[in-house]
Amino acid sequence: MPSRKPSMANSQPLVSVVISCYNHENYITDCIKSVLTQTYSNIELIVIDDGSKDKSPEILKALSQKFNFFFKHRENKGLAASLNEAITHAKGKYICPLGSDDIILHDKIEKQVNFLEKREDIAVCGGNIICIDEQNQVKSKQRLKPYREVDFHKMFTHSKEGPAAPTVMIRAEVLNKVGGFDTDIRLEDLNLWLKITSHGYKIAVLSDILAYYREHGNNTYKNYQLMTEEILKTYHKYKDKPDYLKVKNQFLLSMFVKTSKKDAKYALTILRSINPKFYNIKVVKGLLNLPVSYLKK
Repeated sequence: MPSRKPSMANSQPLVSVVISCYNHENYITDCIKSVLTQTYSNIELIVIDDGSKDKSPEILKALSQKFNFFFKHRENKGLAASLNEAITHAKGKYICPLGSDDIILHDKIEKQVNFLEKREDIAVCGGNIICIDEQNQVKSKQRLKPYREVDFHKMFTHSKEGPAAPTVMIRAEVLNKVGGFDTDIRLEDLNLWLKITSHGYKIAVLSDILAYYREHGNNTYKNYQLMTEEILKTYHKYKDKPDYLKVKNQFLLSMFVKTSKKDAKYALTILRSINPKFYNIKVVKGLLNLPVSYLKK
């Protein structure tokens, strides 16, 4: 397995893969190896351990010594702060943030560099994912989408059109121009895509499968209250946009349906915050999911 030191004599653009790890001792080795075995050769790997309390720091230290990549372990500061710190060490033309529990396919970086080198109008390139479980087993249901290009309006009004987090490659100059990741937002993806597209840049999402996304008990998307609060904070940054109220209430309607199956009490809290003029069939679906005892409240 080759070392991932950047080569100054390499004519290929340098790609910086940045990873923030937090308590992923069971997954971090597969993640790192997926970077080290890329078909693309001019890669630098930068890993920050964000105060893990498991064996992640020991595993990463051993891997960094064996394969000669940058590694730092320090106290917990949060994902966005860790990614921003990693980016300060990056020298690449392109930046690939990667979750420490995910895995990229062997030709991901090669495909994306080839695409972005031909499309200077695209700031971010993503692709499709395959969902796997804790044992690397592929989930039975997958959602693969066709190629698309996304501007601010589409990203703001149809957030699911954005790229899957493990698949992205970002132009470093664009990431620096928009100020990197916002540390006041704990769900960083949507916020960053809106920042980038609001500056007039476009995002392209390839039809290719580029990464495995790992589903497990600690995925952030399963924390419905955190997800709701952080996405509302993101949308609020664009409260002056004509579609703001519609976008906000459509998101709340979707979260009402999701939470009605898992947390009836919080679902009713969401329902009370939705403007009745935006009610649609999702309200009925959510109410039907609620226990009868909650419908009387």
